[in-house]
Amino acid sequence: MARRPSVYGLMAEFDDPTALVAATHRAHAEGYRHMDAYSPFPIEELHEALGSPPSRLPLIVLLGGLFGCIGGYLLQYWVSVIAYPVNVGGKPFHSWPAFIPVTFECTILAAALSAVLGMLALNGLPMPYHPVFNVQRFALASRNRFFLVIEATDAKFELDETRRFLKALNPREVTIVTD
Repeated sequence: MARRPSVYGLMAEFDDPTALVAATHRAHAEGYRHMDAYSPFPIEELHEALGSPPSRLPLIVLLGGLFGCIGGYLLQYWVSVIAYPVNVGGKPFHSWPAFIPVTFECTILAAALSAVLGMLALNGLPMPYHPVFNVQRFALASRNRFFLVIEATDAKFELDETRRFLKALNPREVTIVTD
């Protein structure tokens, strides 16, 4: 007995970024909230058009940098004052000016690592499978086409009505995306 694929959503294909942004604005204005847009290059207006909340990545990078700064400084303090106190040339054990270069480098390292790992986590990467990969024309998303997907989980989604709405946006094609 073959399993019938369920509908993930509807995908509209556009030729240029201006049409995609305009379509996304209209879809958001119509009340669609569970949607995503795909393009071969970043489009700043899409973030606002999709109604996405501000990114939490700057906060993650700040916290990573602070942890790196504090961790680097405390590591040097522990080594120089507590674990291995060696008096070199009569200098104090807690010589904070000597700690600055390593503390700075630990700050940069931790901020950079938290930026990369935070970006991967917030974007849900790596993603070896996504239902949009089932649409054959979606391969053009990395070349020269722009796609808007309205997901079936949206409260306003109704297959025929949503299809009519997307066709009214003058896309090149509207396709059903299956799981």
